[in-house]
Amino acid sequence: MSKLEIHAGPEALAQLQQEGFKSSLFSHFLGASGGPKWFSHYALDSYLISEFFQQRDTPLHFIGSSAGAFRASCFARKNPVEALENLARLYSQTRYAKNADAKQVSQQTRELIEALFGDDGANEIINNRLYQAHFILAKCQGLGASEQTSLQLAGMLTSYIKNRFGRQYLAAQSKRFIFQPAHSQLQVSDPFKIPTQQVTLTQDNIKDALLASGSIPLVMEGIANIAGAPKGIYRDGGLIDYHFDLDFKNQGLILYPHFDANPKAGWFDKSLSRTPQASHYDKTVILCPSAEFIRSFPFAKIPDRNDFKKMDDEARIPYWQKVMAMTQVLAEELDSLIEKQDLSQIKPLAFS
Repeated sequence: MSKLEIHAGPEALAQLQQEGFKSSLFSHFLGASGGPKWFSHYALDSYLISEFFQQRDTPLHFIGSSAGAFRASCFARKNPVEALENLARLYSQTRYAKNADAKQVSQQTRELIEALFGDDGANEIINNRLYQAHFILAKCQGLGASEQTSLQLAGMLTSYIKNRFGRQYLAAQSKRFIFQPAHSQLQVSDPFKIPTQQVTLTQDNIKDALLASGSIPLVMEGIANIAGAPKGIYRDGGLIDYHFDLDFKNQGLILYPHFDANPKAGWFDKSLSRTPQASHYDKTVILCPSAEFIRSFPFAKIPDRNDFKKMDDEARIPYWQKVMAMTQVLAEELDSLIEKQDLSQIKPLAFS
């Protein structure tokens, strides 16, 4: 039984069957929010950037929110595999003091970014014309912009309620900002009319933008007044684009390594039965671990942020690292499929 599942939208499946599973077909690469859930398909990232896309000569747009933005920053580095390894090591070995507050968590994340970037990281990301990193942020409005816990909580509750009535109502609570290289030609359309603004990544804003993209409400501080963007408070991009429900214009296929085949549009959709518009996934190929493979992980589940609270560091760290090591088989299965061009295991993408 395969440990890797591949799900393709109708246009993507037809094109793969006609032309084969090859890197030149893909123009976009999505990276979801979800913190350490990414570790459940960790080895796929290294394989894709070091082997599958190795001979690429046309731009590839890496688009991520929160953890996906951190991964995008690694893909655009001069040595992306090393950067991914550093990110996995730094994050998996993070230790928080008991009852750490939002200020402490934010400071530790800022230190992680400094260590991840080193002296040259920002410059490499900003100037990489082949592998282009895009960070999605949410600029919060009203109570959601407050750093007072009770007011921020009220703002998040308001967003949750409005979202239940329709995703379009998030527009009153948050605005989408995409921080991207100056040379990016990314085009995005949102049928829900959530205001979207694209901002150029610079040396002055790249670290703040990445930090803000992962600044979880009530867990971390919002980032105020990012250089080059309108004044205000910026938080986790997953508030709007947890797993994405966007129309990427003028694109080839979209590659989406993920932790399952049932994406949710935004953070407030996690508990809802609502699914993204199927048409937005017509050209998407999702790579994910099978449910059976996940059951073989320690604790029979994928890592998540609750592990910080439910486990001590001595149990959590080796668990996360074991999961990452186990995912090498996913890369091996994908490599075998591509080498043999055996597309029979690719399933039509169907939202449940």
